[in-house]
Amino acid sequence: MPVLASVTLRARDAVRGVWREAAKFGVVGALAFVVDNGGYNLLVFGLPGGAGGGWMRADAVQASVVATAAATLFSWAGNRYWTYRHRHRDKVTHELTLFLVANAIALAITAGTVFTSRHLLGLDSALSDNTARFLGWVLATLFRFYAYRRHVFVTA
Repeated sequence: MPVLASVTLRARDAVRGVWREAAKFGVVGALAFVVDNGGYNLLVFGLPGGAGGGWMRADAVQASVVATAAATLFSWAGNRYWTYRHRHRDKVTHELTLFLVANAIALAITAGTVFTSRHLLGLDSALSDNTARFLGWVLATLFRFYAYRRHVFVTA
């Protein structure tokens, strides 16, 4: 019985640790989501009530890349210094390189949903763009959580 109790306690502690980590990852991700989507909407559609749209209104895919890149830098700082502060590598450049590779893949996922919506489905409204970006963001977030835990923020 002591072995079963020990295994149960270790499993419970592991689940708590992952949930705590997921919650911090979620907070950083939610703020990065605001940076990403707020930036995208400003670039493509301009300020609310403004006439003519944003300065990248004709380049929605590129605007998605710019907004996601800004959110990526925010996310790296938040995850490195808060979410995974106890797991980051000694070599910052190696960690940042792995982070950027993971986020380049995630960026392609998000931009790919916008590309599909705009160029394959012919949709170009704010609703369709934001729906495509939300779907891309969900898929990219699942990928990021896996990649950060498994490959980026590990003690070297």
